[in-house]
Amino acid sequence: MQARYTETNTATRQVARTPSRTTQRPPQKTKQRPVEFTLEVPNASSVALAGTFNNWDCHRTPMIRDGAGWKASVSLSPGRYEYRFVVDGQWVSDPKARESATNDFGSTNSVVVV
Repeated sequence: MQARYTETNTATRQVARTPSRTTQRPPQKTKQRPVEFTLEVPNASSVALAGTFNNWDCHRTPMIRDGAGWKASVSLSPGRYEYRFVVDGQWVSDPKARESATNDFGSTNSVVVV
């Protein structure tokens, strides 16, 4: 029996690389802007802000006393965010919010649109 053709030397095809005609744009940075949150609770000893912008972490954004109320400023990109205040350990919706959304706990989250 005669051996079959067994040459393993195969021709390599050269592919010419041409520079891409499309220019890559640098990723666009979404402009963040400061959004100020305020709450009038003069008798509170601590107030924090929690929402979708800080993964609902009630320790990440403490508010500072400002006269009879509390305030915090958060830099946010354009979008829709839900939030609540945590007043002395109790979750409270923003009474001045223009919009609200129901949540899984039987209450509402306040909504801010940037």
